[in-house]
Amino acid sequence: MYEAIIISLTVLVLVLASFGFRLYQTTHGLRARYAPIIDADAELASVKDQVSRATQGHQAFLSESNHLRVELTQEYARARATYETLTREISLLEENLEDISFGLYRPHFTFQTSEEYKTQLETLRNRERQLIHEGRAALCSLQWTVGGSAREGARMARQNMKLVLRAFNGECDAALTKVAWNNITKMEERVRKSFDAINKLGSVLQVSITDEFLHLKLDELRLTHEYEEKRRQEQEEQRSIREQMREEEKAQREMEKAREEAEREEARFEKALQRARAEAALATGEQVQGLNERIQSLEGQLEEARRQKERAVSRAQLTKSGHVYIISNIGSFGEHVYKVGMTRRWEPMDRVKELGDASVPFPFDVHAMLYSENAPELENAIHRFLDQRRINLINARKEFFQVTLDEIEKFARDRGITIEFTMLAEAKEYRETISRREQRAIPSVQETEKFPPTLFGNADNIGGSGGDA
Repeated sequence: MYEAIIISLTVLVLVLASFGFRLYQTTHGLRARYAPIIDADAELASVKDQVSRATQGHQAFLSESNHLRVELTQEYARARATYETLTREISLLEENLEDISFGLYRPHFTFQTSEEYKTQLETLRNRERQLIHEGRAALCSLQWTVGGSAREGARMARQNMKLVLRAFNGECDAALTKVAWNNITKMEERVRKSFDAINKLGSVLQVSITDEFLHLKLDELRLTHEYEEKRRQEQEEQRSIREQMREEEKAQREMEKAREEAEREEARFEKALQRARAEAALATGEQVQGLNERIQSLEGQLEEARRQKERAVSRAQLTKSGHVYIISNIGSFGEHVYKVGMTRRWEPMDRVKELGDASVPFPFDVHAMLYSENAPELENAIHRFLDQRRINLINARKEFFQVTLDEIEKFARDRGITIEFTMLAEAKEYRETISRREQRAIPSVQETEKFPPTLFGNADNIGGSGGDA
């Protein structure tokens, strides 16, 4: 019986061994057959694992980068703000034109003369001294004691107030010496900055300058600026009056000279006529006819000399008579820019030639020359009509206008004034210069950009004097 069991178990083991061997062979074959797929799955799992780790690292890197970017952005914003603050404060101390803001200053006072400004300025400074004397220019908000003594504490407070006032007054005086038409707003800001800085330094001792004193100092700064501007305007007006007087004197001398020349011509022709008549009375034959023709010619010349004398006397008596001229200079100022002026000269072209002297590169072209017995009134009427076309809106003595001749002609026609216009500007020297430049070489891009739209400048650089007498 045991033998049967042993045999059965042996057979079972052999069967299982055979089955296991076949299973191994099958598995080995399958593994050999499908090894690439098995390896790919393993590789895919490995790659997925690596990608997962890389993604986690990348996300950590991005998070750290974003955090760093935010920190750098905040640091840049702080540095930029500090830079702009320092630049603004430095610009208050510098006088570079590039840093100056050319904003329009609105006057705070309406005095008519520089003397009124000067009087008000002295009154303002007296108020400042009074405020200091009354102890209202600076304050100490804390009652100090020194060594247990309130009296010594009060003395220390007065000394500290005097110290901050001296510092503030020094800053204000520096601003007063530098104030000009193009930096008044910066000087105001500089005074306010000094006020804030000094009060901040005095905050430890509870000492500060009062707002009332600050406003007085700002008024002093503005008043000083407006006083200097009013003085400049008055000096300009005086210069204009002196120039007008010189032109009046020159015109009077010219008319007197013309009258004297006309009188000399009249006397000369009268003397020649008397001599011709005397010779004709004694002449005979063919001489009589020749002398009569000469007498007739001399009588015409004498009549013309008398008319010249009458015109000279009449011009001298009419103190407002003169010529209104309309001239251009396209080589200097460009197209459609005209000067409308007035002269009382006997020969108005002399004035035009003076305007085209060394102050401009080319001579002026005359488009119209109108005689009027009240030339200043006619000139002012044209100026009022063209007021919005002025090149220089600040100085009315710069009589240049950006306009067309058709507009001026329409104005004259509406007023019933007959003006013969020369519409085309000859500009002989300018056109010859352009032609010569083109013959030599074509201008470079830099040259054309440097001098647009004319050869030597544009209408914004227009100079010239004011109206003539």
